[in-house]
Amino acid sequence: MTDSARTPFLAGNWKMNLDRKSGLDLACQLRDRIGSRTDVEVAVFPPAVYIDELSRALSGSPIRVGGQDCCEETSGAFTGEVSAPMLVDSGAEIVIIGHSERRHVYGETDEKVAQKVRQALDAGLDVILCVGELLAEREAGQTEEVVRRQLTAGLEPVSEAEMARLVVAYEPVWAIGT
Repeated sequence: MTDSARTPFLAGNWKMNLDRKSGLDLACQLRDRIGSRTDVEVAVFPPAVYIDELSRALSGSPIRVGGQDCCEETSGAFTGEVSAPMLVDSGAEIVIIGHSERRHVYGETDEKVAQKVRQALDAGLDVILCVGELLAEREAGQTEEVVRRQLTAGLEPVSEAEMARLVVAYEPVWAIGT
């Protein structure tokens, strides 16, 4: 049996925080601190409006820039949405899908998450698939059931070969701060 240990992965989701200047300052500080390290994989997920500029600022560094979400459709009349191809066009390499806020604040279903995973992979993006239970689900002893359901649905459209392009992030909703 060979050692298939994965390189540690550190991702920072900026959510709806930081303006252009403070985001660029933070990214440049991070780039300077990371240098050319290869013992950890690092990605930042700024608001979509800053992806292009940050991907240019971080070009040549090992830091990846990603989108915080993508639409389950490639194009169309979906006001305010950002498609996976648009993320790629703006310089993103990776996208977060199934984040607890998307699931619980915006009502995204497991089916929609699976559609987004497929769109992202088809566009050439790597994926961070988020799974996790609510406090009430944990207290009811449903953690494994909830996570299994989310994983089964989210991974359904992913081929074995594509699994190398996907990271699963367990984020129990009850443990997330603001």
